[in-house]
Amino acid sequence: MEKTSNNLSNVRFLTQLALLAAVIILMALTPIGYIRTPILTVTLITIPVAVGAMLLGPKGGAICGLVFGLTSFYTALTAPSAMMAAFMAVNPILVAILCIVPRIIDGLLCGLIFKGLRGALKKNPVSFYLAGLSCPVLNTVLFMGTLVVFFYNCEYVVALRDTLGVSNPFAFIIAAVGIQALIEAGVCGIVSGIVSQALTKALKK
Repeated sequence: MEKTSNNLSNVRFLTQLALLAAVIILMALTPIGYIRTPILTVTLITIPVAVGAMLLGPKGGAICGLVFGLTSFYTALTAPSAMMAAFMAVNPILVAILCIVPRIIDGLLCGLIFKGLRGALKKNPVSFYLAGLSCPVLNTVLFMGTLVVFFYNCEYVVALRDTLGVSNPFAFIIAAVGIQALIEAGVCGIVSGIVSQALTKALKK
């Protein structure tokens, strides 16, 4: 009986994971997932990543983050922004790491944050919104932090630093992401919180 229950649980996990992965891929391959700006690209794909982290736990969040990262790298290969095109010319392997690894860590941490909040707040609905907010914030911090480590002295970034008038990595990150990061965090946090809360009730988790 216990084995049957475990099998059903695994099937449910894989089914939900496959659906979220499909949503991530759909968003990545259509204008739904990305809003392009002159410097960076605002991404809404953290929404299904956050939903996956909250519904399926840290493991599910990490896998959703992996799918997000792979689609991000695919975009860097096939339709790169000016920045990504410059980075690809410097080192494609570092670009792959930049696109993929921060997103895996993002999904994992979002799942851990939600798990901790659900325990600390005794399943208060606010935990959905706080965890949902953490996903885009962590995505920005991890991605930009990795970018600075790998490409801060890249010719493109040096020119961008001069344009922005900044002289240190922290100031560069703040100037580069600007208001768009706040918009991304707000939208993704609210939407993923609403969706995750509704799905949790529907699935009786």
